[in-house]
Amino acid sequence: MPFLPAEHPYSHLIDTLKDGSIKFFNPHKINDPRYDKLPLSIRILLESAIRNCDGFYTKQEDVQNILDWQQQQNKAEVPFSPARVLLQDFTGIPAMVDLAAMRDALAKHGVDPGLVNPKCPTDLIVDHLLQIDYSKCAIQNAPNPGGGEGSGPSHGSSRSSQCGGQRGACRKSACSDPAASAGRPSSSVQQIENTPLLCPFHLKPVTFVNMILLFAVCGFKQWCSKAFKNVNVVPPDVGAVHQVNLEYLSRVVQVNDGFIYPDSVVGTDSHTTMINGLGILGWGVGGIESEAVMLGQPVSLTLPEVVGCKLVGSINPLTTSIDIVLGIKKHLRQASITGKFLEFFGPGVSQLSVPDRTTIANMCPEYSAIVSFFPVDQVTLEHFKKTQFSQENLEMLESYMKAVKLFQSYEDSSEEPEFSEVIEIDLSSMVPYVSGPKRPSDRVEVSSMKEDFQSCLNEKVGFKGFHIAKEKQETRVPFLHSGQEYQLAHGSVVIAAVISCTNNCNPSVMLTAGLLAKKAVEAGLVVKPYIRTSLAPGSGMVTHYLNASGVLPYFSQLGFEVIGYGCATCVGNTAPLPEAVVDAIEQGDLVACGILSGNRHFEGRLCDCVRANYLASPPLVVAYAIAGTVGIDFEKEPLGETPEGKQVYLRDVWPSREEVQQTEEDTVISSIFKDLRGRMEKGNVFWNSVECPDGVVFPWDHKSTYIRSPSFFSKLSKEVPAPQSIENAHALLFLGDEVTTDHISPAGSIARVSAAAKYLLSKRLTPREFNSYGARRGNDAVMTRGTFASIKLQNRFIGKPGPKTLHIPSGQTMDVFEAADRYQRDGVPLIILAGKHYGSGNSRDWVAKGPYLLGVRAVIAESFEKLHKSQLVGMGIMPLQFQSGQSADSLELSGKERFSISLPDSLGLRPRLTVKTSQGKSFTVTALFDTETDVIFFQHGGLLRYVARTLL
Repeated sequence: MPFLPAEHPYSHLIDTLKDGSIKFFNPHKINDPRYDKLPLSIRILLESAIRNCDGFYTKQEDVQNILDWQQQQNKAEVPFSPARVLLQDFTGIPAMVDLAAMRDALAKHGVDPGLVNPKCPTDLIVDHLLQIDYSKCAIQNAPNPGGGEGSGPSHGSSRSSQCGGQRGACRKSACSDPAASAGRPSSSVQQIENTPLLCPFHLKPVTFVNMILLFAVCGFKQWCSKAFKNVNVVPPDVGAVHQVNLEYLSRVVQVNDGFIYPDSVVGTDSHTTMINGLGILGWGVGGIESEAVMLGQPVSLTLPEVVGCKLVGSINPLTTSIDIVLGIKKHLRQASITGKFLEFFGPGVSQLSVPDRTTIANMCPEYSAIVSFFPVDQVTLEHFKKTQFSQENLEMLESYMKAVKLFQSYEDSSEEPEFSEVIEIDLSSMVPYVSGPKRPSDRVEVSSMKEDFQSCLNEKVGFKGFHIAKEKQETRVPFLHSGQEYQLAHGSVVIAAVISCTNNCNPSVMLTAGLLAKKAVEAGLVVKPYIRTSLAPGSGMVTHYLNASGVLPYFSQLGFEVIGYGCATCVGNTAPLPEAVVDAIEQGDLVACGILSGNRHFEGRLCDCVRANYLASPPLVVAYAIAGTVGIDFEKEPLGETPEGKQVYLRDVWPSREEVQQTEEDTVISSIFKDLRGRMEKGNVFWNSVECPDGVVFPWDHKSTYIRSPSFFSKLSKEVPAPQSIENAHALLFLGDEVTTDHISPAGSIARVSAAAKYLLSKRLTPREFNSYGARRGNDAVMTRGTFASIKLQNRFIGKPGPKTLHIPSGQTMDVFEAADRYQRDGVPLIILAGKHYGSGNSRDWVAKGPYLLGVRAVIAESFEKLHKSQLVGMGIMPLQFQSGQSADSLELSGKERFSISLPDSLGLRPRLTVKTSQGKSFTVTALFDTETDVIFFQHGGLLRYVARTLL
């Protein structure tokens, strides 16, 4: 609590539960009729503002603006302080590295480094490190997929083995390549030499490069879990970030220091919205925003419109939740709800189970809403009875939610909130669909799939078309695989993956797929061995109930083996297809297909040679894998034949809704959640064996190329420095309009000719060991060199796309980093010139850190993306906006001038500053400091330095 209750401006709203031992702020006691009409998601924002009203970050004016939501939506800027922060490992690593570096800074000043801790409870989950390197791979003595004793049959060598065409490739020594260990810390090398090259997720082997990453990162995370207060690290082999959030971390309400309040979360992944299905408000933010929340700063957002989605009608028994998701998504994309809150209500909501709701909420980014919120209702309470809640906690939860009017009932329509607009969706209209072949928005009814794919072959190249000549549409290319001949044609399935959190959170859908696999195997059906099949459950819970229901071995027999828990194929981490398959595709110029139950499938995302990709429910992934083609009419054509020659149709093996529900009741029970808690507490062999340093200060390994102490706190003084004017700066880059965060922040693979590659080569690494920028987010030397390294960057100094710039004093063209480094060594400050909408796109954690470390002091642009403007301020970089109607072109700037910007001794909100050039020109810009906190952060050199200096 920021104040003692007596000093709190809303202490008169404090109420009590039970015997008075539990207190809470009750917004309903305001006795304002507007509260009862607020959407429930807005009521959560209001409660947070009331509880966290400290007069600095959150003010009474903010509370009044939220209460007046009907008039202030799309107008007022309000703060939101979530109850906790959720980090996946890729974005969590740099956040924790920054805190560890902050501890170093305090220690150098003789201050207790143990003072540095997140103010907001933070969960860090190891899941994005999973990468598929092998498929259909037999591993002898591999632990069973349930993660515990007796949880199911061993995945041993009895299974068919195909590992890129080489049996035994799975069992290579960890140090089979002597050069791979060059430059490694000896302790890490010794660990790896004594460790089989098996993924810590227990099931599949990983490359040596990723093993090094796992040891380096997991050792650091182990230290974080012990050294920091308010940090909980979830080890590998537990589950994907969103599944763990659903099954273990979420509480609907939080109880802290004797106060109860709604659970809420921001996470470093766009699909954090999955948690909305539990009645918990949450959405995805970038790495910088998550760090700010960890350090006590609220999220700033414009009061959003809230679209009410009214569900009516009854669900067709054959329709899966994925069909409902795709159906709802179509309606919502057409409704244009970008940047709005979505809140579900109406009698149809009660027909959706909590897993159904979380599946729908997880797809929120696909229809561009901020959140897809399902308020807590009786279905939610029934769900938690089967999970980790005691009866006492359930009663407290229900009492609190009803007291503050956050409990939804569908019996009385007069209690329905007022929304910005209402969309009505009839659930009875939902039929099975797939989505593709290139965009999630292009739905195809399964009954029309064969005809639709044929039309895609005929259409011109575009969002759906491939423009295949008529005479080539019947092309069939024979090839050999494992000594047997097969044929590929247009529409042949070569990748089939049941993956990601999107569908695996839903037991009914996964059990449908499992029961379908069981019936198919019993009927004698198989999947062709050249198809890359995989099963990456969202968590160990999925493996557990698939095992308990007896369907997991049937998945395995069709080639859908559990490869681990993570994104995998969904983010393109699938091993290359067999060479014979690739050759056949190229020879026939075939439109080969991938089919997956994930949430991303754009052309080329899964594999360069796979041009058509479809999103589908898990049972349909299995069905199309068995069929081996998307060019099939399931109603009229058989999936395949039994060994006796009998034709088997999809209807013969599709389980009934009643069969699925009965299986779900028998398997998805409280024991699943007990098992998850047990694995959380126990960890696993890999995690427990990782060496963890002691002490409150992290002992950085200077040889590590993954984890490094950044220089954000160099020359940190206790005193707040006076604003420093910029004298004779050069422009590092001269950019145009629509420069996105993808252009700025490093992502993807590390190009072999890049500045980052040169750095890694200097560390005696080979190109195959470069890994990706995502894996190296904890190394500021790599990430700084990757800033502005996009091959699509349009720098007007160069005149063509590429990660190059002009070093103006010398006239030489060089990498952006090399030019910045040379400027810094010469003591020359830097600015960036840009056009409209600078920094648009998704939030990226290095989008402002990178420019800061390159020495950029200011960005002068015609306009800024609001979020990126805040990120720049948060790193101590001035966002300066040309005056209306002015631009670099209208001012006839060449970008090669030197720029000087004088700052006054005292900065206010949106001050106007004068920029003088070496050519004698002067023009006025506006510093986009919109709040007092913006000014404070800038004066301190950014949020990180502000927090560190406050502790000093």
